[in-house]
Amino acid sequence: MTPSAAAGTRLRWRPLRHGLAVVPMVALLALLVADQLFPPPLPGRDAGQALLIVARDGTPLRAFPDRNHVWRYPVALDEVAPVYRDALLRYEDRYFRWHPGVNPFALARAAGQWAINGRIVSGGSTITMQVARILEPTPRSLPGKARQILRALQLEARLSKDEILTLYLNHAPMGGVLEGVEAASRAYLGKPARRLTPAEAALLVVLPQAPSLLRPDRHPAAARAARDKVIQRMRGTWRDADIADALQEPAYAQAPREPLLAPLLAERLRASAAGRPRIATTLDPQAQQTVELLLADRLGMLPARVSMAALVVDNASLEVRAYAGSADFSDAERFSHVDMVLAPRSPGSTLKPFLYGLALDEGLIHSESLLADVPQSFGGYQPGNFQQSFHGPVSVSEALTKSLNVPAVEVLERLDPVRFVALLRRGGLKLEFGKGGEPNLAVILGGASTSLEQLVGAYTAFARQGLAGKPRYTPDTPVEEQRMLSAGAAFIIRDLLESGGPLGRAVESGAGIRRGIAWKTGTSFGFRDAWSVGVSDRHTIGVWVGRPDGTPNPGFFGANIAAPLLVDLFNALDTGPPAQRPPPPNVKQERICWPLGTRPDGHDDPLCHQSRLAWTLNEAAPPTFPDRLRGGEARYAIQTTPDGRLRARPDCHPGPLVTRPMARWPAVLEPWLDDNLRRRALPPAWAQSCAGQASPESGLKIVGASNGEILRRSAGGDAPLLRLEVRGNGVRGQADGEVVWLVNGRPNARQPAGKGFQQRLVEPGRYDITVLDDSGAYDRISLSVR
Repeated sequence: MTPSAAAGTRLRWRPLRHGLAVVPMVALLALLVADQLFPPPLPGRDAGQALLIVARDGTPLRAFPDRNHVWRYPVALDEVAPVYRDALLRYEDRYFRWHPGVNPFALARAAGQWAINGRIVSGGSTITMQVARILEPTPRSLPGKARQILRALQLEARLSKDEILTLYLNHAPMGGVLEGVEAASRAYLGKPARRLTPAEAALLVVLPQAPSLLRPDRHPAAARAARDKVIQRMRGTWRDADIADALQEPAYAQAPREPLLAPLLAERLRASAAGRPRIATTLDPQAQQTVELLLADRLGMLPARVSMAALVVDNASLEVRAYAGSADFSDAERFSHVDMVLAPRSPGSTLKPFLYGLALDEGLIHSESLLADVPQSFGGYQPGNFQQSFHGPVSVSEALTKSLNVPAVEVLERLDPVRFVALLRRGGLKLEFGKGGEPNLAVILGGASTSLEQLVGAYTAFARQGLAGKPRYTPDTPVEEQRMLSAGAAFIIRDLLESGGPLGRAVESGAGIRRGIAWKTGTSFGFRDAWSVGVSDRHTIGVWVGRPDGTPNPGFFGANIAAPLLVDLFNALDTGPPAQRPPPPNVKQERICWPLGTRPDGHDDPLCHQSRLAWTLNEAAPPTFPDRLRGGEARYAIQTTPDGRLRARPDCHPGPLVTRPMARWPAVLEPWLDDNLRRRALPPAWAQSCAGQASPESGLKIVGASNGEILRRSAGGDAPLLRLEVRGNGVRGQADGEVVWLVNGRPNARQPAGKGFQQRLVEPGRYDITVLDDSGAYDRISLSVR
């Protein structure tokens, strides 16, 4: 061939070679475009997918099926027992780690066996091809197989081998509505897949080959035969001893049951799933089961339509360990689907610890400040105690531990209701008021609403140096905490609730919850809500009992229905002795004196009528609140004869006189003092030469009605008109001495003692009538109108 001819030939072949080189590139580009236009249907994009709610250790709490009612418990590759992974790869696809998604030798072998035998002897599908068929079911035909192969290649191009294997572990059919090894292990064997034995692993490996025919709960013989085939295949991989043991193990399985722990919390979390197939919670499955069993144990003692709720929070982390939103999720008559952990309800007296703690921080009180538990009126508001009885002079510690209402209102009036509600909100406890409602004195007795969740979160402040926290339900929820009280105030209030404080420990009777538990009960108006909230070193636990529809439960109150359940919860969940809690540096035990409320002035302070051991905060010993009924200083002085037995004045007594310091008790408390305190608190009688002056020793006496008298109002008749007079008015020789008349603690009239007192008793109920003069003399009677 001439050179020119050779050159021509090369020129003719060069375009051909270039064309042949472009073909693969075009084909590859076409495949890439097709892959993008027709991607494999990977899971996680469907809003109707299954959802699993699990406890902190992975125990399923509740499973929500997908739109096809399939139950699936998501599991990671390293959460499955190695024996299962080994058996799966050895039995199903031993070359899984090396082939590109399709094993041509296995396909050829399967095709040859089908051609020779006229039926399928062994499958040629790889695990990747099985995943492709699970994600996109195809008919068992040549076109279907071809589509399955193409999808397998797409999966291999997009995912790693571990990701493909994880898809199989989570989606392999396991009989009925179960998919995935974790769902099958939990449902049939009652255990997580990470704890499978070799025999159990072999059983679950073979189950997807014929899920309906090999279900161990329905066909144990067939399941065992198929399982044993897998076990025999593992020779050379498992030890002979393990194989022998596995072959002896029965193939029994329980019937699948839906997990149902903390169902109402699961409902809450489901709303925030945002496409996630699994939500891990902070719940402890043992604690959750214990709480639900304790609630169920009390159902027989409760009337119809009464429900219960309980919340257990870990103080250190604010993580919720147990959550029961209703008494029985299966009992519709008890409003089982109403979550009472979230429902706004009247908290009753459960806010009182915060009131006294905030008053401590404001410098208004110390733990033994003198308060008046007597009938009183606060701008027209007349609170009464739960037992409709009064105790006279009480301390803050007594008022809190006995849950007295009148002293709490007295402190709230000084703190101011609006400020109290604002301080609670600053600490994370938000109170709700009815339409048009606003904070007032009734808020401390339940005149607002809050939820069990918020209340328990607020109570954690007593175990967390005054920091209240929002309960956390998932590990990834950020910690939210707010300053509710100072560390010192939180310490004092917890000590009062736990032991009654320094005075309470000195006279401890052993009653109630001790063992390091600080607790408080509450009852809303009309017996609609019964509460009990307690704090230990480890946990804060809250309990609510009532009817979700808000109807009353007469006779149900916090102490008799909620507190016993709280005791049982702490006994079951919080064992162990309490830790020692030294007081903060700004908290001290000090002697204080009544009635002034301040420290004594020396060892024999004549104004110290009664000595008390108190907790003080920031070295503050604030005095007793100013007298509500009479003005003047609490400290004053009188003149007496040298022996101190008679009171006198220089203008009416010629002899020598001495000056004697005196301390006044609040006027409303003077009628409640015993004889010994009255002798110390009230001035002595006037000397004969000063007989015209006020004389408390002459005493007062109400006439016109007797103590304990019952007045009856006829149907349709006028309200009874009460006519009273006072005798021995404490003013000798002066008919115009003045007295104060009080009705249920509210000043009704100040008038001359000689003028009769009249009062029409319009409303039925109890009336406490008190008459009081400026020298401290008094008389009191109680009447009832029916």
